[in-house]
Amino acid sequence: MTPDIETIIIGAGVIGLACARALSSAGREVMIIERHDAIGTETSSRNSEVIHAGLYYPQGSLKARFCVQGRKALYAYCAERGIAHKRTGKLIVASDETQMAKLRDIETAARRNGVDDLAWLDGATAMAREPALRCFAALESPSTGIIDSHALMVSLLGDAENNGASLALHTDVIGATAIPGGFAVETRDARGEAMTVTCAELVLATGLHGQTLAHHITGLDPRAIPPQHYAKGSYFTLSGKSPFSTLIYPAPEQAGLGIHLTLDMGGQARFGPDVTWIDQPEYSVDPARRSAFAEAIRRYYPDLDETALQPGYAGIRPKIQARGEEARDFMISAPADHGLSGLIALYGIESPGLTSCLAIADHVKNLLIPQQARATA
Repeated sequence: MTPDIETIIIGAGVIGLACARALSSAGREVMIIERHDAIGTETSSRNSEVIHAGLYYPQGSLKARFCVQGRKALYAYCAERGIAHKRTGKLIVASDETQMAKLRDIETAARRNGVDDLAWLDGATAMAREPALRCFAALESPSTGIIDSHALMVSLLGDAENNGASLALHTDVIGATAIPGGFAVETRDARGEAMTVTCAELVLATGLHGQTLAHHITGLDPRAIPPQHYAKGSYFTLSGKSPFSTLIYPAPEQAGLGIHLTLDMGGQARFGPDVTWIDQPEYSVDPARRSAFAEAIRRYYPDLDETALQPGYAGIRPKIQARGEEARDFMISAPADHGLSGLIALYGIESPGLTSCLAIADHVKNLLIPQQARATA
């Protein structure tokens, strides 16, 4: 079979775009298929826009490895391309002595992951640096920062297109079939017209919809597809000038990192995300959650004026584990895992997915194009 296109990537979020850039730069003919009318409209545009240092993740995990690699690559890429970003640093704070054990565990995990620039601040030092803060002690991460995620995605797409990649918006993938030499991908455009496109390689980078789409790939063993769960996180913005210049994180919770304070590139403060397990994606922000946000925030920012909190936006974490279960790693399912040559399926790419995007893309490229093949190309 001679395929219509060499490589199809489904999903034009930050991961799909980074994969398109990596594969097209290696010489692959790439088409990106996106069902929405613009790039990055779901998980990639509904997060904290934080460049994480790599503090929280188990040693040897994909999250740990790709976060540390990706953070270094992302800072270099932003500097090279003029993408707005800032190394704000962050303080992970213990409200009292009982939370110190959690911070020590974070320090241990971070050092195992190769993050060697952490520093301890006693309460007086931390509060002198950030006068609005109240804490017992803090763990400082100088390598944490923020980024304009939309500008990043525009740059990644531009690189891919400069390498010859194409983008098809308003195109829904309704299924695919494994065929000799590749895949037949069934699509439907905004007018409802169906079309089948063949490819040799298929990358599923569909975020919240990865498992749903995988179950519509004929020939893929459903036992190779993980469960699918959604953890919604709402954000509230703070009207007026931010009282902080550094990101402030509380001791982490089971399903997230707690209601933390981050800054956008314009300097506005926002708080979130919280955690609400839901059955289907939806993005409303309930104004009634403001009081619960205020209660959590006052543990480290006691002078908060609750009326200054305004409903912002919501994002959804694509989870592999269910509520109450132990956190799961990124899952990047390759032919060795599911048996279909040319198929890479990405599942559970939640935080630190944005930070890890360039490292994940390089990993996908290496799975599809082994180093020896690139050397002889």
